[in-house]
Amino acid sequence: MLTRTNPKNGEALSALGFGVMRLPSKKTPDETGAVALLREAVRSGVTYFDTAFVYSGGRNEQLLGKALSGEYRGLARIATKLPPYMIGKLDAAKKMLATELARLQTDHVDYYLMHMLMDRAMLDRLAGLGVLAWLEDLKRQGVVRNIGFSFHGVKDDFAELIRAYPWDLVQIQYNYLDENAQATRDGLRLAASLGIPVVVMEPLRGGQLVANLPEEVLSAFAAAHPEWSPAEWALRWLWDQPEVTVVLSGMGDAKELAENVRIAAECRPGSLGEAERAVFERVKGILLEKTKVPCTGCYYCMPCPYGVDIPGCFQQLNDKHRVKGAHGVFKYAQALGALSARPGFASICTECGKCEPKCPQRIAIRKELKAVAREMEGPLFRPVVGAARFVMRSGRRRKGEVHGEGHPHG
Repeated sequence: MLTRTNPKNGEALSALGFGVMRLPSKKTPDETGAVALLREAVRSGVTYFDTAFVYSGGRNEQLLGKALSGEYRGLARIATKLPPYMIGKLDAAKKMLATELARLQTDHVDYYLMHMLMDRAMLDRLAGLGVLAWLEDLKRQGVVRNIGFSFHGVKDDFAELIRAYPWDLVQIQYNYLDENAQATRDGLRLAASLGIPVVVMEPLRGGQLVANLPEEVLSAFAAAHPEWSPAEWALRWLWDQPEVTVVLSGMGDAKELAENVRIAAECRPGSLGEAERAVFERVKGILLEKTKVPCTGCYYCMPCPYGVDIPGCFQQLNDKHRVKGAHGVFKYAQALGALSARPGFASICTECGKCEPKCPQRIAIRKELKAVAREMEGPLFRPVVGAARFVMRSGRRRKGEVHGEGHPHG
């Protein structure tokens, strides 16, 4: 595993970090496998692990704490996050950190980030509450080793934030499709010029740069390097840049971990050639033309109080335009639970607006859900789905009646 030096403290961090957010975090059989996978990552040389207070209602931090307990704790750097949007008083922040330390089974956090810090006004509000002074005191005590923030916003706000405080680290969404979105490449370089290490999240854009890619994209990649998977292309693009310190990956199994560890062991800044960079320009053009809604599937907008599967709606619309043979409306109905007790169709949206402030991509969710409903739920959609649901319910009732004939108390 190659490492990159944190310019703020001289610490060597693994080029590959583990984004824990999407790992199973409920008490299911999968939890055992998730813990084993995280520990295998440590043994493979991964040293940076990222979670947050809000992920899975806290179960995600508990999962990571269990995995990195005992001998593994000294080998790993834990990054977790404090949600400013949930803090009205300093005491609330103190209680959250105490809860996080308990969940993580540790007495210190290596990298403590303000979660989704959006602009200078939000930072000033935290300073006014005494949060920054409190964190600085904790840093002197060693309870919080480094203070940073994660960012989802616009370029100008990022530039102002990065200069507003002597940050120890920053985390940004960055990939070859989002090069000029949110913090942008300019923001990445600005942070590096200030000596601030940059951790990259969403390197595969929630899997969109791997799964269901158009044939034109797959052909472009294969013509240049048939031995590289789409994920490898995306990761190599990031590690080619010296300003990137750590790339987070939400690895789901041992195969993905092994592949990413291999790639991370091979990639150094400046390793891509002009021909490979030209492939990325071609691929970006194809994808941007076919992407209707820039949703990454982070699920920050969920749950919808009315049951709309917001990321699912956007994924189906994007797939219809990006993926050959996506089966459009049929796939949409199936994926959004047409026959389930509570379907998640776009047309269910009441426009309450509770989702939009939570969206890191600043998508006009209500507007886009209307567009999904128009395109995916035509005039015959409701009658056809209603008829299918009626048939299914009738079938279930008949089965119950037949079963009940021989079992009067069944």
